[in-house]
Amino acid sequence: MRVLVLNGSPSGEDSVTLFTVKYIEKKFPQVSFETLHVGQRIRHYEKDFSEAAEKLRAADLILFAYPVYTFLVPAQLHRFVELMKGSGIDFAGKYATQITTSKHFYDVTAHRFLEDNFEDMGLRYVRGLSADMEDLLTKRGQGEAEAFFRFVLWQMERGFVQPPRQGAPEPFVGVVPEKAEGPVPEKKPGTVVIVTDREEGAEDALGAMIDRFTARLPYETRVVNLRTFPFAGGCLGCFHCAADGTCVYRDGFDTYLREHIQSTDAIVYAYSIQDHSMGYRFKLYDDRQFCNGHRTVTMGKPEGYLVDGALSREPNLQMLMEARAQVGGNYLAGIATDEADPEREIDQLCETLAYAMEHDYQQPKNFYGVGGLKIFRDLIYQMQGLMRADHRFYKAHGFYDDFPQKRRGRIAAMYLVGAMMKNKKLQKKIGGRMTEGMAMPYKKVIEQAEAPSGKQE
Repeated sequence: MRVLVLNGSPSGEDSVTLFTVKYIEKKFPQVSFETLHVGQRIRHYEKDFSEAAEKLRAADLILFAYPVYTFLVPAQLHRFVELMKGSGIDFAGKYATQITTSKHFYDVTAHRFLEDNFEDMGLRYVRGLSADMEDLLTKRGQGEAEAFFRFVLWQMERGFVQPPRQGAPEPFVGVVPEKAEGPVPEKKPGTVVIVTDREEGAEDALGAMIDRFTARLPYETRVVNLRTFPFAGGCLGCFHCAADGTCVYRDGFDTYLREHIQSTDAIVYAYSIQDHSMGYRFKLYDDRQFCNGHRTVTMGKPEGYLVDGALSREPNLQMLMEARAQVGGNYLAGIATDEADPEREIDQLCETLAYAMEHDYQQPKNFYGVGGLKIFRDLIYQMQGLMRADHRFYKAHGFYDDFPQKRRGRIAAMYLVGAMMKNKKLQKKIGGRMTEGMAMPYKKVIEQAEAPSGKQE
């Protein structure tokens, strides 16, 4: 049994995830393991893929090991997946699986991203192991890692496969939106940035979508093309930005991000679906604004999407886009695609985005936002000595105020109610009136509410 480990962490041998693989290697001496540090050496594999191709062909099991970076795999591993898919290698019959370490912040979207690409490549796969960063330091975590790999071997011995979720890929032909006709709306004060990675000068559906959006929106727009920025590399996971708010790279991305993107009143992302994601460049962009994932500096700005591709076939990507907005504290004004009726969808996005800008419209967070932010809140609180800039931001914005442990009055009241409910006589007396008591504060709100005065829009 030959296992090829694709270490997607830019930390190379020092990767926390890789230590889980090394532990498994010790526990299964009968299995041959070989590791490629694809996250650390991605520039090398971009220039020469022959070594990787040879080892991929020889492997029985391809094991992806990586830390979860901003909802997905690190940008460097994302790029390696592109190289794999473009290599022409026949992966039919080979197995793949994955091991991640994180604080479980959207590990589900990261795993699903790779599984979707496994299916594209014809790889059989076993569902991966999602571990906490500190799991390997515990007996429980060590046992889970060993049990996981034993299960992988058991599945492979029996030739078990996951049923396909996508089905055979269908060719996609987008509907090119027509140019906006009629009077151009008068531009109001305010600016919307359109962030894209499209090839400049190309005549494509995405370019037509951007043109119509620009013509219909009653605000000035400017386009920022990620292809033109000279990224020095992907996020290294070094936590330098968490400590003092600046990146260890000196390519000027911090300034570029703040002056050209975060300074605007709203953000629209325009992209073509690539490999079940927004594409490698957007992943690079997301990873490099790592600090914005912790310190949501664009919080309150509405955002939208212009998407070229069959988004209806990409449930994981749909969830990812909503989650990005929810965690960042941004109202998602809409997603316009070129699947069926791009003119209507683009025009609707324009009007909805304008409404959100003019009325400062926000929606309360759902599970994607509440759950994701609380994971980060707890992490930053524990690591405040290192993540000082994050900690200051969270304190200033009251992110720690909803710690349940702080609500001592409510906890004491629930103890009292619990003690009362143990009394059988009292239980009989209260009967079904418990819900009436719970409803009383809400009834009071309704009674005190007054109809707004004056004409409403």
